Amino acid sequence: MPLFLGVGLIHNFKNFFDSLGLKKPSITLFYFSLISTFPMLIGYYLTFDFNSEITITAIINGAIIAAFIEEIIFRGILFGQLFRFTKIGFLPTVIFSSLIFATGHLYQSNDLIILLGIFFTTLLGGILFSWVYVEWNFNLWSSIFLHLLMNLFWLLFSVSSNAFGNIYANIFRIVTIFLIIFLTILYKRKNKIPLKINKDTIWFKKTK
Repeated sequence: MPLFLGVGLIHNFKNFFDSLGLKKPSITLFYFSLISTFPMLIGYYLTFDFNSEITITAIINGAIIAAFIEEIIFRGILFGQLFRFTKIGFLPTVIFSSLIFATGHLYQSNDLIILLGIFFTTLLGGILFSWVYVEWNFNLWSSIFLHLLMNLFWLLFSVSSNAFGNIYANIFRIVTIFLIIFLTILYKRKNKIPLKINKDTIWFKKTK
């Protein structure tokens, strides 16, 4: 609540949702997210058993609510407010927000090796979601849809009890990450839209 209140006060509440990136969700963003995560859906279907113990409550909490709340807090607020509204560049802001994001997932295990895997996996996930958020014109639904679908497929097929997973889980996740980056760049080039993350925005934003 203090975070939401702070954002509201900074933007006089009238631009509250827009400042978080909660613009109108588009069908393009949903299709982009669905196509990007398709390798995870098919791969997990072929590799893992369906989670017969899954419940609607688990899906709502673990996929829908988790994706929505985490993206608002970590991308919309901790990352987005700094990168969008200050001169601080992408790397300092994304490292700051992603470190907190990764630390917040360390409750998932007590094993040191697994903890390291969880930490670096979620750290890279935070960086990826932040990059997507920026390149899709600060529309938070881009990372919300991706986060939601990735969590959903992870839950549906009993992939792992933590965010690290095994080698098979990560093979399909890596393919999905490749598609996310590839399709984002392809879309921007097709529409002649320059990348927002570049040498002029990587450390500090250069004013022209």
